[in-house]
Amino acid sequence: MVSKFSCLVGLPAITLAVVVQIGLLMASDSAGRHESTDLAAQHRSPVDLVIIGDGKFMVTANQTSNSVSLISLTDRKVVQEVLCGKHPATIADCRDGKHLLVSCAYSGAVVQLAFDGERLQIRRTIDVGFEPTGIAVHPTAHRAYVGMAASAEVAEIDLASGLLTAKIGVGQWPRYLAVSPDGSRLAVGCSGESKIFVVDTEKREVLYDEVLSGGINIGHMQCSADGKYVYFPWMIYRTNPITVRNIQLGWVLASRIGRVRLDGSAYREAISLDVPRLAIADPHGLALSPNQHRLVVAASGTHELLVYRLNDLPFVGTGGPGDLIDRKLLADQDLFYRIELGGRPMGLVYSADNRTVYVANHLHNSIQIVDVEDREIVGHIELGSPAEKSLARQGMEIFYDGRRSLDQWYSCHTCHYQGGVNSKAMDTTNDGSDTTLKTVLPLAHVHETSPWTWHGWQTDLEAAMQKSFTSTMQGKPLNEADMRAVVAYLETIDAPPNPYRRADGTFSDAAQRGKIVFESKRAGCANCHQGPMFTDGQIHDLGLGSSSDRYVGFNTPSLLNVYRKVRLLHDGRGKSLESILSGPHAPEKVTKEGQLTDEELGDLVAYLKSL
Repeated sequence: MVSKFSCLVGLPAITLAVVVQIGLLMASDSAGRHESTDLAAQHRSPVDLVIIGDGKFMVTANQTSNSVSLISLTDRKVVQEVLCGKHPATIADCRDGKHLLVSCAYSGAVVQLAFDGERLQIRRTIDVGFEPTGIAVHPTAHRAYVGMAASAEVAEIDLASGLLTAKIGVGQWPRYLAVSPDGSRLAVGCSGESKIFVVDTEKREVLYDEVLSGGINIGHMQCSADGKYVYFPWMIYRTNPITVRNIQLGWVLASRIGRVRLDGSAYREAISLDVPRLAIADPHGLALSPNQHRLVVAASGTHELLVYRLNDLPFVGTGGPGDLIDRKLLADQDLFYRIELGGRPMGLVYSADNRTVYVANHLHNSIQIVDVEDREIVGHIELGSPAEKSLARQGMEIFYDGRRSLDQWYSCHTCHYQGGVNSKAMDTTNDGSDTTLKTVLPLAHVHETSPWTWHGWQTDLEAAMQKSFTSTMQGKPLNEADMRAVVAYLETIDAPPNPYRRADGTFSDAAQRGKIVFESKRAGCANCHQGPMFTDGQIHDLGLGSSSDRYVGFNTPSLLNVYRKVRLLHDGRGKSLESILSGPHAPEKVTKEGQLTDEELGDLVAYLKSL
C-alpha cells in the first residue's frame, strides 16, 4: 500500500506558564490570555497514566478536568496538578527520564512537560491539529508519533525542537499506536477501517495492513519485548438480528484480544474473551508485564481487570477464534482470571515488580493499585472530585455500563463511542424491523434534534432511550431516576472543535463558497438541512430506502460534525462526502435543477466538513 507522506514546516512552540493557587489552576499563553479552572468542582476522570522518576512517581492524564496529576507513589498522594489542554487522551514517557507528552484531543495539541525529579512544568505546546489521541515514543527518544483521529494520519514530532516534522497517511480513526522495541515498526489501530496498519518508521510509509473483520473500538496497543508482535483489545460486530440467542452466542457484539506480526504480513491471531452469561464489554487498556509473563486488559464496560498468562494463550489465526472463550482458559485458573474493580478502568501500567498494576479509573476519579498475583486491590490514590455527584455524572456511569445489557455484552458506549459513532451499520431493531442495517447516529446535541431514529418515529427522548436499553441492549428497563440521569448526561455531550475551521473559528475561502452552493436552489441542501442543527426534523423519501424497511422515508440527520463519520447515509453505503454527493445523494437527483461543477462540489464538501 502506498502511503501519503508530507514534510512540514515546523510550527513554533507556545510555552504555557502554570500558576497553582488554592483550589485553582490558572494558565496563561504567550498572548497573555487566561483560563482558570476551579478544580474542587471538577471530576478528574483519569484515562491514562505513566510511571516516571525511577518508579517513585506517576503522572495521570485527567480527561474532564483538562489536567495532569503528579503522584508520589511512596506517599500515594497527589503532589501537584497542572492544567494542560482540553480533553487529554494519552500520556507517554519520552524515555529520557526528563520529559512527558500529553495529547490534548480537543485542543489539537501535544503538550510536552519537563520533570525535574520533584515537579512538573510545561515546556511547550505543539500544535498538531486533527484530534490527537494515542502517542508512541521512538526508543531513541528523538521523536514521537501521534494518532490523528480526525484526519487519518500519524503525526511525527521531533522532540528536541518540538517541531511537527511529518504526517503519514494511514486508515480512518487512528486512535492508538505502538512502536517496536528497535524503533523500526509502528503499529497503528484504525478503528474506522477495522485494520491494523504497520508503518516503516524510517521510510515513513505503510508496509502492510491487517484486517479485523467486523472490528470496532480498537484499544491500547503494546509490542512484545522481542518486537515480534503487537497486542491490542478490540470488539467485533456481526450483522445478525439482536435476539437473546444471538447475543448469548456472541453473534452480535463480542470482545477479543488480538496480535499482529511486525516482521511481515500475516493474518491476525486472536482469542475470544466472552464467558457465557458473564461476557466482557468494552476492553480498552492493555499492558504486558516487564517479564512478559502476564497480559492484562481493562474491561471498562464490566469494571474489571482481565489477567492472562501470556505464553500459554491459545491464539488462533485463520478460521478462529471461536465465538466464546476457549474452554482451556476456564479450566486453568492461572491462565485466566478476573479482578473486580468497579468504576470504569481505562489505562494500565505495570510496575517493575511484575505483579503490581496501576489502573486509571475514569469514573472513580482515582488510581487503583492492584496486586495481580494475589488478585486484589491493595490501594487507592484519590485524584479529587466534587463533594456531590451530579445527575449527568450518574448518567455517564449508566452510559458506560455494559452490565445494563443482557449478560453484560455491551454498553451504550460500544456503539456510540465516547458519545459519537462507530464504523459500522448495525441492526439495532430500533427502527422496527430486522436485518435493516442503519448507521449509528452521534449523540452530540441529540436533545435538540427531535424526532429520533433514522425513521423519526420516536418523538420522546426518554422513550427512545428506554427502548435502546430494552430492545437494542436486551436489558432491564431503567427506572425514572436513571432515565433522567441518562438524558442529563446526553445533554452534556459535545464534539471536539472542528479542525476544518480556521483558528478563529471562521470558514476557509472554499467553505465560504461552499455555503453559497449549499443554500442555492440548484443544490437544495438547505431545504432539509436547516437551522442551527442543520435538520428540519421532517421525514423525506428520496428513494434511498429498501422494501424491508418498516417505515417509508428518513429523518433528516444533522450535519454537525459530519466530517467525523466514516459511513454516510442511513445504511452506510457512502464512504465519503464526495462519493454520496456525486452518487446516490447527488444534488441533481434531489432538486432536478442541474449538476454541480467539480469546483462547486469541492467547495460544498469543504463547507460540510466545516460544520
